[in-house]
Amino acid sequence: MPFNQPPLLGRIAFVTGSSRGIGRAIAVEFARWGADVVVHAHKNLDLAEAVAEEIRGTGRRAMAVLADVRVKAELEAAADRVKAELGPVDILVNNAGTRQDGPFILMGDEKWEEVMNVNLRGTVYATKAFVRGMMNRKWGRIVNIVSPTGIIGKAGQTNYGASKGAVIALTRSLAREMAPFGVLVNAVNPGLIHTELTQDVPEEARRQMLAPTILKREGEPEEVAGVVAFLCSDWASYMSGQIINVDGGLCP
Repeated sequence: MPFNQPPLLGRIAFVTGSSRGIGRAIAVEFARWGADVVVHAHKNLDLAEAVAEEIRGTGRRAMAVLADVRVKAELEAAADRVKAELGPVDILVNNAGTRQDGPFILMGDEKWEEVMNVNLRGTVYATKAFVRGMMNRKWGRIVNIVSPTGIIGKAGQTNYGASKGAVIALTRSLAREMAPFGVLVNAVNPGLIHTELTQDVPEEARRQMLAPTILKREGEPEEVAGVVAFLCSDWASYMSGQIINVDGGLCP
């Protein structure tokens, strides 16, 4: 691959849940690597549009879309709109997710289903909306954002861990199905990352979360984004079915 141009030049990326946090950092990083980017949000179009405008400021094309990842028809409609306005999507990052923590024995069906619907069903629906086009063009990249809870577990997050563990299994199996079509499927596993969602974590809880890590600090969203961008480039063309830990040395 030539080194005199951005590694993702000419590619179109769709990042779910990219109006803030890790997703936003991934969307902006893709633009730095030369991709045109679709910024997705569930409800807040203004936030998504602000990220899209930042990306346009770098000289790349961008658009903001709303869709509920739990609703297959909404993702299919978003895919059609993106194809009409920007072109076919080459890269999909399944980043959108939610948590509804609590003890397993006390957890109602509503909390369980909400987490599974967003984290697992949303990943499946988004992938189905875009993967056929990648298969037809014989090139594609799918990166699923998972969690240490899906690998080593965490008390109070049985629903979240189950959803992310399922996405890990999906990643590895889908990679095998997609390999003959030139579509690579990997996952990135962030640890405790400094975002808006972690600002209200009590200091003692933060220390406990960081204690098992090697680096003893929170990660930054950009440290996750760079790994995702690499996996979507031709530099990672011999990597598929992998779970890449970006967690400060937490997971084995």
